[in-house]
Amino acid sequence: MSSSDIFIGETIGTAILILLGGGVCAAVTLKASKARNAGWLAIAFGWGFAVMTAVYISAPLSGAHLNPAVTVALAIKDGDWSNVPVYFAGEFLGAMIGAALVWVAYYGQFQAHLTDEEIVGDRATQAAGAKAVEAREKGAGPVLGVFSTGPEIRNAVQNLATEIVGTFVLIIAVLTQGLNDEGNGLGVLGGLITALVVVSIGLSLGGPTGYAINPARDLGPRIVHALLPLPNKGGSDWTYAWVPVVGPLIGGALAAGVHNIAFA
Repeated sequence: MSSSDIFIGETIGTAILILLGGGVCAAVTLKASKARNAGWLAIAFGWGFAVMTAVYISAPLSGAHLNPAVTVALAIKDGDWSNVPVYFAGEFLGAMIGAALVWVAYYGQFQAHLTDEEIVGDRATQAAGAKAVEAREKGAGPVLGVFSTGPEIRNAVQNLATEIVGTFVLIIAVLTQGLNDEGNGLGVLGGLITALVVVSIGLSLGGPTGYAINPARDLGPRIVHALLPLPNKGGSDWTYAWVPVVGPLIGGALAAGVHNIAFA
């Protein structure tokens, strides 16, 4: 795979991943969406199908890493770090493009949601610096969850551990079941297996933090949230932003180490 193929494949694939994954979060969250309040099951399966779609689109070009944790794990497994910067660049750019496309697709819903007094409070509430019931999460605005993750209980050690454990499960599954014949990315059957593993992680381990398990998936859209001209959007919760970046990278590295010891 050439550097240009890797960059294009990862950019397109990660953009599709975030468009569909962030899209299901928007569908469930935003007022005037037909899927509002569809629940966690819809989100878990939406993200799983997003992974499957993105893998099948990008695998012929880049091997469909779509996740810096996957890229780091494969670099540790093979001892080849030469293409890591190209993968990272495509993954983070694609994540930002995908998040922007979610905003485009749900533009009217974002406007309606963020100008609704039930969501952001009336003028007096806003002027007093208070927040409505649906916007009280510390450091986060009322639609940040469409773009990135946040903990239900804010405890850095627990939150970090949750992301490490969830990503470990994802990466060990990729390394033992999901790789193509060349071992440098996901295969056809591996894409389906990985998608189902993502659904399982979401249902079983996603409750505490929203299961980022992918640094690009969280940081790229969080940057887009900070930049977009959304009314009453609130904060981007930068004090938490390091957890869904560091946790998955640690989890991926640990999974690669265990794989090299136990399965190589």
